[in-house]
Amino acid sequence: MTVHLVDHNLSDSAVARAARVSTVGQTHKTALDGPREDSDRDAGLIGYLMRERHGSPFEHGSLTLYVEAPIFVFREWQRHRIASYNEESARYRELRPDFYLPPVDRPLVQVGKPGAYTFESGTDEQLATVDTELVAAYRAAYQAYERMLAAGIAREIARAALPVGIYSSMYVTMNPRGLMNFLSLRTHREGAAFVSHPQREIEMCAEKAEAIFADLMPVTHAAFQANGRVAP
Repeated sequence: MTVHLVDHNLSDSAVARAARVSTVGQTHKTALDGPREDSDRDAGLIGYLMRERHGSPFEHGSLTLYVEAPIFVFREWQRHRIASYNEESARYRELRPDFYLPPVDRPLVQVGKPGAYTFESGTDEQLATVDTELVAAYRAAYQAYERMLAAGIAREIARAALPVGIYSSMYVTMNPRGLMNFLSLRTHREGAAFVSHPQREIEMCAEKAEAIFADLMPVTHAAFQANGRVAP
């Protein structure tokens, strides 16, 4: 999975600035005025906002991520209607033959019923079966895709032969509040207030996105953690 930072205007101070304008107006420095000195006060305010779920100050600013992942991951990610997406289009370009195979440590066996299940490691034989069957299916699908393109079939028709295991790429833009909502649902943390059980492949993307978030907004990320990973 690939998740890279493309652009952003995020900062912890932007959260505090947005919150304070509701009570005191613009009586402190802006980003254009140079560095600010009240980081301790900002941290206290951000912790308060997170605990009390005053969410709107966390909507100021955005980051754009470039993501490469299998299409089935994108379909899960795009269920979060709190972001803007632009995805590589198989109508307009020929997709590369890049396909997803689960890593050897990926649990393969689902035990239990929907809503109350766990995943367990598979045997060497089961892992070999996954690799053999997926490679065979991917090869057959991509060869059919190429044959249709060679016959002059439009890309938007030929793409119907391709499975959701093929890689695509997209740009994702969201604000910090939306990102925290995404992270709360797409990462598994035992200490969270509401423990989520995401599919491992989207969690791999979410972990990379969270590392970027923690680097850009360390105070906000720490408050998010301390608040049980509940988005404000």
